[in-house]
Amino acid sequence: MTPHIGQRISAQYGDLSAQEQRVAAFILDHFDDLAVYSAADLARLTGVSKSTVSRLFKRLGFESFQAVKRHARQLRSQGMPLVTDPEAVGANGERFKRHLEREQENLRRALASIEPQTFEAIVQGLDSARRVVLVGFRNGYPLAVHCRQQLIQARDDVSLAPQPNQSLAEDLVGLGEGDLVVLFGFRRRPRLFDALVDELVSMPCRLLLIADATAAGYAERVDWWLECPIDGVSAFDSYASAMSLISLLANGLLHQRLARGRARINAVSELYQGLDELAP
Repeated sequence: MTPHIGQRISAQYGDLSAQEQRVAAFILDHFDDLAVYSAADLARLTGVSKSTVSRLFKRLGFESFQAVKRHARQLRSQGMPLVTDPEAVGANGERFKRHLEREQENLRRALASIEPQTFEAIVQGLDSARRVVLVGFRNGYPLAVHCRQQLIQARDDVSLAPQPNQSLAEDLVGLGEGDLVVLFGFRRRPRLFDALVDELVSMPCRLLLIADATAAGYAERVDWWLECPIDGVSAFDSYASAMSLISLLANGLLHQRLARGRARINAVSELYQGLDELAP
């Protein structure tokens, strides 16, 4: 992976001139909002000449400051939490308004992208599968955990892989024609993700991929693909659309097998009481 600008500065810091170090230190201290500055801003704020700023960026491997800004935006699109616009969140009530608007837009886009026939086929798959295996990494892991918690209310044989501090192979090696894997693949995926998709599509099981747009290249390789926009108004992504989709799938499954689902929910509730697990 190509080093990002912070890594490049750290590697070369001792070889920079005093003025270049001043600019470099400023960049490291303001890395999150680097994209909103101009070269003139950096020169003014650090008390150096514009030529010093330009010379620093060339030493770091960037042909121009525009290349630096493109680099910062690319980092953000890959999921690195950068504040690309300090004013984006707004203030007071405006902050909540912008957040709400972005969440609504993400959810609207997520639902608009789902064909009704595709959704029905996925629900049928969740219902008829011999077992359902949920796989998630990094930010996809809590989504996989929550999805399992929802689906297992309506059916049995729903598992999570990998278990904490365990490898995947033991959980995947026995997957067969009657099984369904739900894979969460949001950006900043681990290196093994591509190999994992290769392995899963070579198996007789069916594969549902739930991810953001950066995983679109996998869409043609899996049985079903559901896109969930996750862009927030500032540095951190929001997974509200993914959580809403999980709710939609779980409810769809319950209604698909309503009698059996209700019986299982009642049995679970009785066992809660028998074990005295939940507070009144």
